[in-house]
Amino acid sequence: MEREGQFVGESGAFLDAVEKASRAAPLDRPVLVVGERGTGKELIAERLHRLSLRWDGPFITLNCAAMPETLIEAELFGHEAGAFTGATKARVGRFEEADGGTLFLDELGTLSTGAQERLLRAVEYGEITRIGSSRPQRVDVRIVAATNADLPKMADENKFRADLLDRLSFEVVTLPPLRVREGDIPVLTDYFGRRMAAELEWPAWPGFGRLASEALNRHDWPGNVRELRNVIERAVYQWNDHSMPVDHVVFDPFASPWKPKEAKDTSAPEAEVNPVSDAPTAQNEVAATEPLFNDVDDMKEAVEAYEKRILESALAKSRYNQRQTAKALNLTYDQLRHSLKRHDLLGS
Repeated sequence: MEREGQFVGESGAFLDAVEKASRAAPLDRPVLVVGERGTGKELIAERLHRLSLRWDGPFITLNCAAMPETLIEAELFGHEAGAFTGATKARVGRFEEADGGTLFLDELGTLSTGAQERLLRAVEYGEITRIGSSRPQRVDVRIVAATNADLPKMADENKFRADLLDRLSFEVVTLPPLRVREGDIPVLTDYFGRRMAAELEWPAWPGFGRLASEALNRHDWPGNVRELRNVIERAVYQWNDHSMPVDHVVFDPFASPWKPKEAKDTSAPEAEVNPVSDAPTAQNEVAATEPLFNDVDDMKEAVEAYEKRILESALAKSRYNQRQTAKALNLTYDQLRHSLKRHDLLGS
């Protein structure tokens, strides 16, 4: 999947964060980018680099969480031949690679204590020392770091160096989660949908239907924009009728009535099984997708609303073929027609 380098959105919270990053970009100072997963922290880091005086220098990234603690220091600062087992030749680290440019450290909160100490010296004095060497060397690197951890709290608990946090937080850009970016979900949905349709060479972009749009707006998006992009691209790719609006989305690609069962724990009492949750029916797809209603006091009204949503979802999944819908719901055609008429869905 190609990297997505464009900011898309129009909510005030999102635009304020982008503007804050743009103002900080020309200053040759560290910037800390804070946000939940999938909010676009690396995009902000790239923007800080492109709008800085270092724009023509290297932009080097390192995901600190992806490296074992025993190797993170060598990855950052390099090592000499023979510095440790397996170090058969000298190797430059990310700091040397980023000389004259920007070093982006993702998942900063996972850095080991030793790496934090070395990083502090590099930030304060502009010097690094390769592992296995006693000779420091100068590097000219701007650091942009990102995290979804509460670093001030970690510093209070002595889990992160407070002096390093002070040096890296000249400016802090906090990215809003997608659930608070008012009006951005439809904008992003259309943007990613159009791109995917073009990639699949659809003749035109039909947009999303009412049922899918409502589900997309109700979802909490714990994975934020990254999750939304995956959901939208999956929905477009799975939709076969290019002449009709896409009206079926799957939020959890692992959800399946045939998902392998976990091994039973014989030391614990067997959990009660809900027979409905394991049945391969359209009802489950609706229930697993989104809450259908909240704070409904009238039991009859709640049941009616739930039944209508089941019918709508089954119709959309069956491309509005009523006979296929009846079969999917294990109803006769006449029973389905009666239910559709009662819920005023015969025109669907």
